[in-house]
Amino acid sequence: MPVNPPTVYLVADDFGRAGSAWRETDLKTADLETVIQDLIGGEYCRPIKVVAFNTEERWSEDVSEDVAREIQHRCDLLLSDVPSHLQEFVDRHAPQDTRQFSMRLV
Repeated sequence: MPVNPPTVYLVADDFGRAGSAWRETDLKTADLETVIQDLIGGEYCRPIKVVAFNTEERWSEDVSEDVAREIQHRCDLLLSDVPSHLQEFVDRHAPQDTRQFSMRLV
């Protein structure tokens, strides 16, 4: 019998006029790393949110902010822009800190 991953990650996707839905996923690929790679790779049209849940531990959580920040972080490390299909998701869940710090000249 296959072992289920301890924590499952699902993505809600917006299909425009057709509506929105939780995307179907294979239990073997419902882990955080695969979901992040699939988001960056364009597997989702217009992601709305990402939720994590663990039925053995009886919890669930909206992890959209964490995922958006990780996507931004990976793009920053690669010196690349957030993919256009993810920009709205990242802007909504992990807005950039626009404050500028002034340096005191001596």
